[in-house]
Amino acid sequence: MDNRTVIVTGGAGFIGSHACLELSMAGYLPVTVDNLRTGHADAVKWGPLEQVDVRDTEALVSVIDRHEATAVMHFAAAAYVGESVQKPGFYYNQNVGGMISVLAAMERTGLRKLVFSSSCATYGQPDRSPIREDTPQQPINPYGRTKLICEQMIRDNAAAWGLRFALLRYFNASGADPLGRLAERHDPETHIIPLALQAASGQRGALKVFGTDYATPDGTCIRDYVHVSDLARAHRLAMAHLVDGQDSVALNLGTGRGHSIFEIIAAIEDVTGVATPWEPAERRPGDPAELVADTAEAERVLGFKARYRDLVDILGHAAPTFGLKVRNDRCA
Repeated sequence: MDNRTVIVTGGAGFIGSHACLELSMAGYLPVTVDNLRTGHADAVKWGPLEQVDVRDTEALVSVIDRHEATAVMHFAAAAYVGESVQKPGFYYNQNVGGMISVLAAMERTGLRKLVFSSSCATYGQPDRSPIREDTPQQPINPYGRTKLICEQMIRDNAAAWGLRFALLRYFNASGADPLGRLAERHDPETHIIPLALQAASGQRGALKVFGTDYATPDGTCIRDYVHVSDLARAHRLAMAHLVDGQDSVALNLGTGRGHSIFEIIAAIEDVTGVATPWEPAERRPGDPAELVADTAEAERVLGFKARYRDLVDILGHAAPTFGLKVRNDRCA
């Protein structure tokens, strides 16, 4: 590939900025397209920032033409499950509206390669774990439904005008750049690992553990926590897969290993020497007991396997953001 320029929508956000870092390290020029509603301008370090809302199709066409991009990685979206229940119209406007615009801009500029940031939320409450790609997609909240609608829109456009795509359904994004160049910053924070680290550091009150009576070994929910640097690498591999002329794909991204809330709390003390205060709370409606990815297809198609599979690494990379010291070189 001669052209090494990639459009990264939402490149000022948590996962998007790590993808830009990954692309830069591999010799690409990431062009961030972000309206900075939730992203951070200071996270855009490896290429230009175009402060554009992806729903502005004309502006997006101009960005693609000026930079002569070869592919799009589409991360820009509203991404809070709870908020999506309270503000469904906002989520359809942001996520589905954004996808309509991105696809229109790509068709108009002749850009044919798209890597889409999807989610395991499209599966809803599956009746089996680990979750394979052929598991029925039955989302239970507006966020998951918008992601599934976007997947369907991508498939329809692919059939109509030759778009090739990678739909990457990832599980619980976590961690941070191992060298400290980027961190996880959400406002409000809803992810369990930063919430637990904030509780451990005294930046918030006790961690609320929603449900301690699940049918799991310790009674708390089990989730598959995949390191953000691994997610970034998977996006680069998926783009290379498309650039090489390979078929479109839909893949789960995870570690294939689940951890409970109590395991996270114990691991934080192991990594930092600091206890995490917690208190029990009622289960949240719709929270499955276990969500773990079957990762065999991503490994077969992309050669992707998570490098950071241990909570020690994930927590050790994230902890310094919250003023917590990692003891005894506990992480890689």
